[in-house]
Amino acid sequence: MQVSKYLRKWFPLFALPTTLAFILAFVVPFAMGLYLSFTKFTTVTNSQWVGVSNYVQAFSENKDFLNALWFSLRFTVVSAILVNVLAFALALALTRALKGTNVFRAIFFLPNLIGGIVLGYVWQLLINALLGKFFSQDLTYDSAYGFWGLVILVNWQMIGYMMVIYIAGIQNISADVIEAADIDGASFWPKLIHVTIPMVASSVTICVFLTVANCLKLFDQNLALTAGAPQNQTEGLALNIFRTFYLIRNHQGVGQAKAVIFFVFVAVIAFLQLRATRSKELDG
Repeated sequence: MQVSKYLRKWFPLFALPTTLAFILAFVVPFAMGLYLSFTKFTTVTNSQWVGVSNYVQAFSENKDFLNALWFSLRFTVVSAILVNVLAFALALALTRALKGTNVFRAIFFLPNLIGGIVLGYVWQLLINALLGKFFSQDLTYDSAYGFWGLVILVNWQMIGYMMVIYIAGIQNISADVIEAADIDGASFWPKLIHVTIPMVASSVTICVFLTVANCLKLFDQNLALTAGAPQNQTEGLALNIFRTFYLIRNHQGVGQAKAVIFFVFVAVIAFLQLRATRSKELDG
């Protein structure tokens, strides 16, 4: 009782710095950005209210924004599934009592430490070399090349990070539960489906959320690998917003409107994903 009273007394003092930082670094810029999305502006202090025309223009001016939205959605679905399936498979393999597993864990995790721009240019060279050798083409020839190139790049970068989270979840499973399944005569697949996966449901929730959010917000890898080529067909939402805001004259307001739409889109997708996986987690 005395401890609880002490915490209530001093909690505002310790929470104040974090609260102020959150308000100054997130709430205020977000509110300003939301306001600017309804204006025509060149600077924050030079704005003219235009209502919802920026939002209308974002969708009606050309099809690039809708194409970018559809591309990001397809890319996110494919990449999130592949990353999590492969990361979970690696985690299963590397939690067995085998020699050298720690070395392999470090090797698979290393790509996550490399910056997206660097990865994009390295994979651009590799993929273009292969396409040039076998097909006499490059990434700009067909949008399918850019799409699958980005999928490969993101998988190579993210699998190791998600693998570490899955390994932590698998190692947290009680040995008694596994032993009970073995005594009952459960083979590998029934044990995997009915014991291992339900027991690591919280890890699945975290990993799926991280992969979905990161894939939707993909920017630097997209810029370095394809830059939207050919003809903006491999342009993600973040890259489209960047180009609208910085490269098209007098389109700062439209770019800001697209950024708000992007925020709502990512928030809704992330919320639905979290709700779906959390319900499975609770059921498990």
